[in-house]
Amino acid sequence: MNIQTAAFRCSSQRLSQCPPDERPEFAFIGRSNVGKSSLINLLTGRTGLAKVSGTPGKTRLINHFTINDEWSLVDLPGYGYAKVSRRERSGFSSLITDYVLNREQLYYLFVLVDARHEPQRIDLAFIRFLGEHGVPFGIVFTKADKLSGAQLRRNVENYRKQLAEEWEELPRMFVTSSERGQGRDEILDFIENCLARN
Repeated sequence: MNIQTAAFRCSSQRLSQCPPDERPEFAFIGRSNVGKSSLINLLTGRTGLAKVSGTPGKTRLINHFTINDEWSLVDLPGYGYAKVSRRERSGFSSLITDYVLNREQLYYLFVLVDARHEPQRIDLAFIRFLGEHGVPFGIVFTKADKLSGAQLRRNVENYRKQLAEEWEELPRMFVTSSERGQGRDEILDFIENCLARN
């Protein structure tokens, strides 16, 4: 996919403020400081489109970007450092859960996880929550450049093994590095294929 235009559309504090148009939305979410803004800038080829911050939890709103005037990229708030038990979803803000469960335009959700770390409890809880509610999603491993090839393969495989304990079919996985441009074409090609089927 060739990104010709990428423009900020609006920010929303609640679901009711989200744009009413019918463009399919591809949303990005992850824990604070996972590299979401850097990945969005990489995908769109627009440095500074999404504001990069060293401060965890900087994104507090739902930010909408119109891409090629045919689909929307949605930057969701991070789900932070909240404690999440197996049966509770209280660790995820009402803004996130409302969007993920009730936004009709949401076509696919990319869940970003830091490739450097072991599977984190809150990430696994959020992934489980998506599965329980039938939300279509994939996992994006970020910061792949911070690891050796062997470490990266080992960490991704650890994730696969842990998820396989609960999932019959694993979600799609993407490996990315905003520094190296890794994973950009794979994600954009995936979105393009989704749009062709839509």
